Amino acid sequence: QVQLVESGGGLVQPGGSLRLSCVASGTIFSINVMGWYRQAPGKQRELVATITRSGSTIYADFVKGRFTISRDNAKNTLFLQMNSLKPEDTAVYYCNARIQRSPIQSRNDYWGQGTQVTVSS
Repeated sequence: QVQLVESGGGLVQPGGSLRLSCVASGTIFSINVMGWYRQAPGKQRELVATITRSGSTIYADFVKGRFTISRDNAKNTLFLQMNSLKPEDTAVYYCNARIQRSPIQSRNDYWGQGTQVTVSS
């Protein structure tokens, strides 16, 4: 089985910073795209940023210039550095990874349990 575990969420004042981490563990042959999504109360889950194994990134317009996604392939770990946080960034942040568990299996999407980020004074 595969497990994604996020950490690093919390309460921060507007303008502050947080760094989220997500570790993938279990039976893993390879990890393709990894990404961060978020879901605010009463809203649909939305894409924040994605990163391929080679390091190509995509960002949602509302985080460009403030958030940076990165990964450590050797440690199956994904990061999200969040700077200049705004109250509207308040949400549960989820880690996603497209994982192949063996050379003969297809890739599947896996999700973490989420970590709460609250931006408030």
